[in-house]
Amino acid sequence: MDPASLEATIVDGYVDEPAHFGVPPYISTYPRYTAGALVDAGVPAEQVTYLTIDALREDPDRWRDVESADLLVYVGGMTVPGKYVGGTPAEPDEVRRIAWTAEGTSLMGGPVRFGVGDANEGATETARDDLDFDFVAKGDIEAAAHDLVRGGLEGFGNRMRDVEEVTRWARDGAFVVESHPNYPEYLIAELETGRGCPYRCSFCTEPLYGNPTFRPPETVVSEVEALYDAGVRHFRLGRQADILAYGGDGERPNPDALRALYGGIREVAPDLGTLHLDNMNPVTIVEWPDLAREGIRVIAEHNTPGDTAAFGLESADPVVQEQNNLLVTAEECFQAVKVLNEEGGWRPEDGPPGPSLEGTGKRLPKLLPGINLVHGLAGERPETYEHNKNFLRRVYDEGLLLRRVNIRQVMSFEGTEMSDTGAEVAKAHREQFKSYKQEVRETVDRPMLRRLAPPGTRLPGVHLEYHQDGKTFGRQLGTYSLLVAVPGERELGEVIDVAVTGHGYRSVTGVPYPLDLNSASMDELTAIPGIGRSRAGDIVVGRPHGSVAAVGEDLAPFATVEPAPEAGPTR
Repeated sequence: MDPASLEATIVDGYVDEPAHFGVPPYISTYPRYTAGALVDAGVPAEQVTYLTIDALREDPDRWRDVESADLLVYVGGMTVPGKYVGGTPAEPDEVRRIAWTAEGTSLMGGPVRFGVGDANEGATETARDDLDFDFVAKGDIEAAAHDLVRGGLEGFGNRMRDVEEVTRWARDGAFVVESHPNYPEYLIAELETGRGCPYRCSFCTEPLYGNPTFRPPETVVSEVEALYDAGVRHFRLGRQADILAYGGDGERPNPDALRALYGGIREVAPDLGTLHLDNMNPVTIVEWPDLAREGIRVIAEHNTPGDTAAFGLESADPVVQEQNNLLVTAEECFQAVKVLNEEGGWRPEDGPPGPSLEGTGKRLPKLLPGINLVHGLAGERPETYEHNKNFLRRVYDEGLLLRRVNIRQVMSFEGTEMSDTGAEVAKAHREQFKSYKQEVRETVDRPMLRRLAPPGTRLPGVHLEYHQDGKTFGRQLGTYSLLVAVPGERELGEVIDVAVTGHGYRSVTGVPYPLDLNSASMDELTAIPGIGRSRAGDIVVGRPHGSVAAVGEDLAPFATVEPAPEAGPTR
């Protein structure tokens, strides 16, 4: 088939990998690079259709694009478990339906090649089932799509794409963002700086991509420029195992490469709304503390507030560490947490250096660690849970900040060392895991969240997503964004600024900021700390108020007073 006459449809079933995220509001690299590869192979951009799995669910007519395509490309796969608000990853039966519906040639790829389970949860052993596609890309899906078109839809050799190809494809495929249901306001583009990992933790699929390879800064900046020109304003450098190792040998930090990367992004995207990252390896901070500090300072200078560097401690138990090739001890990870607090834990109003625990009336800190803990690993025992709790309590007791704690059960994939152990340990310890996780939420997460975002902390740009129990819930765009609840059922899709008023285990409550005392509801007023129903009633009865000070200085972090409209002429 002549590529110029070919109609192609890309279905995004969403991805979640240790170093790659693509569940809305994120869009992963896979569909963008695949679209660019198709265009590079000769398919006109206007003949490339991009659909998310949620779009297919919501509009049955869109299945015609699956049915009629000369080439149907499905990308998806979850290799870490998660709970998702912005979208629901494709289930195996849905993926099979896509293959059955496609009358043209069908191609499947992405992390689904490592395995697919019946649910997105931990404590599972997964292998890729027969999902009835004509072709499965065992290398890069974008390279397979390119070669399949160039080969007349007859076949391809499984391979990985090179830097020159991905540089072209990243730019050429940026246009598909305009077809995403979240475009343009509530969409964050995942960016790849490199992939692969020099280390071999027993459970992780990232080493299956090989040793680390990095894209030169100018190629990533070029991609950002194309996305920015297409209307994207939110970005995350998430596709790497360790951002501090970017541009080097995969282990040693390279602050100059980070400076070129971040500085270049800021130059081509001057009005970006979000610039966050994901993974940072604590062993890099331990092995090269001075270079790591310099790299962290570069990141915190250029990023946007609320950024999170996920630290893969995985387990604080020395027995589990040894049996699973884990990289840092609990003591070493603690020191890395301390360094990141010192260099990145400042709030924008305060400026560097050093952490700022006082957040009233201020933004979230620029860059803080998140801690990943994985259960069900080889060697896990009852004492493992105590080791983990002791580590987290020490961090809190020492006055440091964590942006979030991620606790999950392992998923076992072919090709990793965990394939020999499987998920049997996690299954055996499931009841202990549940009670332990709840204890961490109560004794660590909630007090840490109060320290991170005290009442009055301002969260700009909260996108309202759903209603529940008389409240409206939303999130900022960014890495591991806080779930925010505001009183009342406000219009979904609205974007508001919020002042924090209270704290859950992993979420906060707040009121729209600034809250107008002359129009605020009783529920909004009583949400403010120290304002009971009696005082809120007095505020309502005493309207209109001329100033916040006249009502109470304690309201200043949350409220304002809009001037009353001037009376018109009388007759």
